[in-house]
Amino acid sequence: MKTSIINRMAPRITNQTYIAFTGLYCLAVVMGYGRFLFTATLPDIMTQLTLSTTIAGWLASVNYMGYFIGALIAMFVPERTTWQTLILWTAMSIITTMMLVLSNMPLMLWYVVRLLAGIASGIAMILSTTLVIQNFSAERRSLLSTVHYAGIGVGISASAILTWGLLALGYHFDMIWLIAGISSLPLLWLLLGIRPSSTAEPNLQPRSIRQTYINFKRSLIDAISGNGKAISLLSASYVLAGFGYITSTTFLPVMATNQMANAYAGLQIWLVVGVCIIVFNPIWGILAKRIGEINTLIGLTLLQAFGMFSPLWFSGALGLYANAIIIGMTFAGMVSMTLNIIKNMNPVYSNLLVGLATLAYALGQFIGPLVTVALAGDSDNFDAGLLAAGIGLFIGLVLLLWFRQLPQKAI
Repeated sequence: MKTSIINRMAPRITNQTYIAFTGLYCLAVVMGYGRFLFTATLPDIMTQLTLSTTIAGWLASVNYMGYFIGALIAMFVPERTTWQTLILWTAMSIITTMMLVLSNMPLMLWYVVRLLAGIASGIAMILSTTLVIQNFSAERRSLLSTVHYAGIGVGISASAILTWGLLALGYHFDMIWLIAGISSLPLLWLLLGIRPSSTAEPNLQPRSIRQTYINFKRSLIDAISGNGKAISLLSASYVLAGFGYITSTTFLPVMATNQMANAYAGLQIWLVVGVCIIVFNPIWGILAKRIGEINTLIGLTLLQAFGMFSPLWFSGALGLYANAIIIGMTFAGMVSMTLNIIKNMNPVYSNLLVGLATLAYALGQFIGPLVTVALAGDSDNFDAGLLAAGIGLFIGLVLLLWFRQLPQKAI
């Protein structure tokens, strides 16, 4: 793509606030739609396609496996091609969103589409974060980073509102996914605007697979040097964090639809999750400045663990709404705290360390739905899955407390 053509298509965006909101839009598309619109539309998908809970769980897990693969790919993307790769995979995210308008697709094609959507989400999540945050000045980074991460909550809220509105008008998941894809298209133009300031074309000298592996291995060794124990503890806790929250963020609307008389209960409760992410994420950033990121992360992990138990302690709407509120309060905060902690262990290799953490999170998310549907059995009872999620989060909490006891130089 020639620089002169790009300059004519979209002027460069240099205002930091505008860049932050472009990042918000990007996460809303690749995460809010690319990953979590599936949660909002899942009850309707299961009804229209007569899917079992087991198949729904596998569709979710395939997407999360794609997220794992995407995070792995992003770790190999050279810095000089970050922007180009982000454009490519954001476009793929939008395409896979719009493909679900084909409601009569074979099941195997559903798996392929959801896998590609997950890969796109993983790559775009990491690369957009890298590209956007590096444009922020030191004094504005904390505030504007929360704007960027709020995109996840905005996307979840938008997915709930869009699904709720179109279902009320008599449409189904196919039209919902089409409208989501169309509303995502302006993002590509905005991403052209936050291209790197250098007008030179990137040097795309081909490398052998062996040389790429050698370079990656060398960088990985340098990145974890002196921090191996700390990175292992934090990554293991992040696996359990991904495992813990995913039961709710995959099946919460299904649980609400099954337990509550209101036909739109699942979407109302999913909207609560998104709004709470938007409202509370900046608060955790302010709190972290006062008590530290690791202490904030420990508190959020404890709170989220109790949130998993709330539907078991309180039946019906009370338990489900408590779960939704706590998930929304803690989800983005736990992500941003963990990524900030791990990338600051070795700022020179921050992209690589963020990629490692994202791999850990994605692994937990892949396992979570499979464990949940296995425990649910034919009865579609998610109580055992919630219990396992809560226990996993408590184990992750112990690992974080151990992590905090390490010498300061190790973390």
